[in-house]
Amino acid sequence: MLSMNLSLPPAVAVSKSSRRYRPMNAHALLGRSGGTPSFPSCLLGGGGGGDGGAPVLGIGSKSLGSAGIRAHPFGLSSRPCSQIQDPSSKTSALDRTVSLRRGFPSRTGSLVPKAASEASPEGEAEAEAEAAVSKKSKTLQLAVVFGLWYFQNIVFNIYNKKALNVFPYPWFLASFQLFVGSVWMLVLWSLKLQPCPKISKPFIVALLGPALFHTVGHISACVSFSKVAVSFTHVIKSAEPVFSVVFSSFLGDSYPLAVWLSILPIVFGCSLAAVTEVSFNFGGLSGAMISNVGFVLRNIYSKKSLQNFKEVNGLNLYGWITILSLFYLFPVAVFVEGAQWVQGYHKAIEAVGQSSTFYFWVLLSGVFYHLYNQSSYQALDDISPLTFSVGNTMKRVVVIVSTVLVFRNPVRPLNALGSAIAIFGTFLYSQATSAKKAKNQGGEKKS
Repeated sequence: MLSMNLSLPPAVAVSKSSRRYRPMNAHALLGRSGGTPSFPSCLLGGGGGGDGGAPVLGIGSKSLGSAGIRAHPFGLSSRPCSQIQDPSSKTSALDRTVSLRRGFPSRTGSLVPKAASEASPEGEAEAEAEAAVSKKSKTLQLAVVFGLWYFQNIVFNIYNKKALNVFPYPWFLASFQLFVGSVWMLVLWSLKLQPCPKISKPFIVALLGPALFHTVGHISACVSFSKVAVSFTHVIKSAEPVFSVVFSSFLGDSYPLAVWLSILPIVFGCSLAAVTEVSFNFGGLSGAMISNVGFVLRNIYSKKSLQNFKEVNGLNLYGWITILSLFYLFPVAVFVEGAQWVQGYHKAIEAVGQSSTFYFWVLLSGVFYHLYNQSSYQALDDISPLTFSVGNTMKRVVVIVSTVLVFRNPVRPLNALGSAIAIFGTFLYSQATSAKKAKNQGGEKKS
C-alpha cells in the first residue's frame, strides 16, 4: 500500500495528542460525483494556520517533531503502511498529488496489488506450474509432428515402391505426386486454411531456378527407387552433405576441419554399402547421386534468389515450387515414357488383380509424398536446425529398417555396416555444421 509523509510548514506544531484523526472514505477523497478530488484544507495547506502553500508529499516516514504523520489514498492512519513506489515513474510525489487534484489518477496505487501478487509464494508457484504445463504441451506437440513426419515418410516409401514394382514408370508417378501436392496447396489457399502469398513477377522469376533443381532431384530419386531397393537409395541419399560441402566451397563458403572430417565416414560408408548391395544397379546408383546434386543446388540457389522474399513461409514456398515443378516435369514425362503408359497400366492391373488396389497405391504415394514434406516444414518451424538434422538422420534409419522388413530385402553384414557408417557420418556432419553456424552467429553479434 502506498505510504506518503506530509511535511508541514515549520509554523505548524504537531503534538502526540493530535494523532487521532477522523478517517476519510473514498467518496470524500475522490468527490461524490467522480470529478475533481476534494482534499481537506489541512492537507493542502489551506487551513490550520498554514501559509496556503501546497504540502510536500514523500514516500517514507519522516518524523515531524515527536510524531510521524502517514497518509494513504483513503485516509490517515498512525499505523505504518507498506512503502511501495513505482520505480518507472519519474514524477515526484508533489506532481502526483497536483495531478490528482486536477482529475488525473495516480499510477502508483494500481501497482500495489500487482507487486503484492508477484511477491506472494502462491503467485510464483502458479507461474511455475503454468510454465511446466506449457513446456509439456510443446514437447507433446513436437513429438506428434515428428511421429507424423516419420509415419508419412514410411507410408510414402512403401506404397511408392509397390506401385513402381507393378508399374515401372517413375516419370508418371513423379508427375502425379507433384500434381497431388499442387492440388493440395490450392485447396488450402482457397479455403484460407493456409495464407496465400502475394504473387508477383519477380517472385515467380526467383522460383524458376529452385523449382528446376527440385524437379531434377525428385525425378532422379523416383528413377532410383524403380531400379534398386528403397534402403539402398536412402543410403546413397545420405551422402547429400558431401555434395553440399563441395559445391558450397566452390561458391566461396569456408568450412572448418570438423566438417570436412565428418564427410569422410559418409563417403566410406556409402561406398561399402554400394559394393555389397545385393540389388545393385548402376541406374539406381546414378539416380540417387543425381538426386543429391539436384536438392543441394536447389538449397543453394534458393538462398541466393529468394533472400528478398523472407515473408513467404516454408510451406507456401514449397507449394509454389511444387506447382512450377509440375509444369517442368509433366511435358518431359510425356515425351520420355508417355507412349508406354497405357500398355503398362494394363500389365499393372493384371499383376495386382484389382484396379482399385493399383489406384490406392498410386494415390497414397502422391498424398503421403506431399504430407511428409509438409510435416517436415512444420517441424522445421518449431525446432532448431540442429534438432531437425538429427531428426532427419534418424528418419532415414527408420525408413531403411521399415522397408527392409516390409519388402524383405536381403542385407549382407558388410552392407549393413556401410549403411550404419554413412548415417553416423551424416549425424557428425549435422553436429559440425551446427557448431559452425553458432560460431558465425556469435561473431555477428559481437561485431
